[in-house]
Amino acid sequence: MSATHSTSAVPQAGASAGRSGKSTSMQKKVLVGGSIGQFVEFYDFTLYGLSAVILAEYFFPNGDRLTGLLIIFATFGVAFVMRPLGGLFFGALGDKVGRRKTLTITIFLVGCCTALIGVLPGFDQIGWFAPILLILARLGQGFSAGGESVGGPSFVYEHAPVGKRGLWINITLAATALPSVVAGGLILLLSTVMSDASFESWGWRVPFILALPLSAVGLWIRSRTDESELFKKTAAERPKEFSPIRDSFRENSVGMLQVFFVLGLTALGFYMLSAYFVTYIQTTGDLTREQSLATNAIAMASYTIFLPIAGAIGDRVGRKPMLIAGSILLAVTSIPAFGLVTSGNMGLAFIGQTIFVISLCCYGGGCYTFFCERFSTKTRFTSAAISYNISYAILGGTAPFVGTWLVDITGVNTAPGFYMTVCAVIVLVLIFVTRLPETRGRLG
Repeated sequence: MSATHSTSAVPQAGASAGRSGKSTSMQKKVLVGGSIGQFVEFYDFTLYGLSAVILAEYFFPNGDRLTGLLIIFATFGVAFVMRPLGGLFFGALGDKVGRRKTLTITIFLVGCCTALIGVLPGFDQIGWFAPILLILARLGQGFSAGGESVGGPSFVYEHAPVGKRGLWINITLAATALPSVVAGGLILLLSTVMSDASFESWGWRVPFILALPLSAVGLWIRSRTDESELFKKTAAERPKEFSPIRDSFRENSVGMLQVFFVLGLTALGFYMLSAYFVTYIQTTGDLTREQSLATNAIAMASYTIFLPIAGAIGDRVGRKPMLIAGSILLAVTSIPAFGLVTSGNMGLAFIGQTIFVISLCCYGGGCYTFFCERFSTKTRFTSAAISYNISYAILGGTAPFVGTWLVDITGVNTAPGFYMTVCAVIVLVLIFVTRLPETRGRLG
C-alpha cells in the first residue's frame, strides 16, 4: 500500500504530550540536537555563498569578476550533485539501523569538511590543486548533507507531539537561517576589525574552522538521545528482506514526485535568499559588502522568527492551505521584492528581502512538515531523502549560478525574480494536478 493512504494508528512517541501540551526531556533533546545539526549543515552552504567573492579570488586564477563568480557558484552547485547520493546511502542506513546512529556520522562529516576549507592553500600556493581540493571538500559536504538534511527533521518529527509537528519541524528548519546571521555577522565583524589585507589573507578562514567545534556540540547532544518508540515498533515488525530503496520506489513513487516539486520551490527561494542575495546586492544593487551582509543577516533573523509561526499555523489549518497560500504569495511578490533588493538603497533592500522572507515562510509552514508526513516510518528517511536532495540539487544548488547568469544575459536586474515567479506558478498548478493530499495528523 502506498504511504499516501497509510493512516494506521501506530502509537506515536509524544502523542499524549501532543494532546496535553507537555514535552518530555528526551523530546526536547531531540529538538535541540536536530536544530544544531541543521545549523551546522547550512552553516557550510551559507558561509560558502557569503564568501563567494573572496573564494573566487583565492582559489581560482585572476580574471574578470563575473567569470570568477560564475566559477565559484558552479563549485557551490557541485556539492548538491552529491546530495542525492548521500541521501540514498544515509537514507537506507537510517531506515535500517536507526536515525540517531546515522546522524552521528553525518554531523561529524559535515563539520570536518567545512573546517577543511578553512585550512586549504590557495591558487597562488599550489596552483590548480587548490580548486581541486576545494571541490573535493564540497563533495564531502554534499554527501554528508544528503543524510543530515532529511535525517534531522525526520528524527524530530518522530519524537514530536502529534499536534505540534509543524511547530517543531519548523523550529528545526528555522535553524537553517541562523547560519546566515551568525556567519554573516562573524564575517562582518572580522572584516570590520581587521585590515583588508589580514582578512583576505587569513581572517576569512576563521568562520570555516569554527564548524568543527559546532559539530562536536551536536554530537554530544545526540549521544544523549534515543530512537522514537514509533521507529522501534516499526523496526521490530518489518520483514527480514526489507530494502528501503526498493520499497521507497515501489510504494512511494507518487509521493516522492510530489515532495520533489513541493521542496524544489522552497530550495530555490531559500538559496536565493541565503547564498545569493549578499553577492547579488553587491554586484547588482551596488551596496558595499558590509551593507549587503547587514541587511541579509537581519532578513535571515526574521526568517527564524516567521518560520515557526507559520509551522504553528499549519498545525491548525493544515499543510495544503499553507502551500497554496505560500506559492501564490511567492508568485505575486517575487518580482517587486527583487526590484527593491537591487534598488541601491539599503533600507529598500532590507524591505525587499523581508517581503520575500514572509512569502517563503508562509510556504514553509506547509512544505517542511509535508515532506516528513507524506511517508510512513518504514521508509521515511529514504523516500524523503531521495526526493528532497534531488530537488535541492536541481533548484537549490543552481540558484546562485542561474541568478547571476540571468542578470548577465538579460541585463535585467530583476530577472531572478521572474524566474522565482514562474517556478511558483508551476508548483501551484502541480499541487492541484497531482491531487496533493492533506497530511496533517497522520500516524504511522
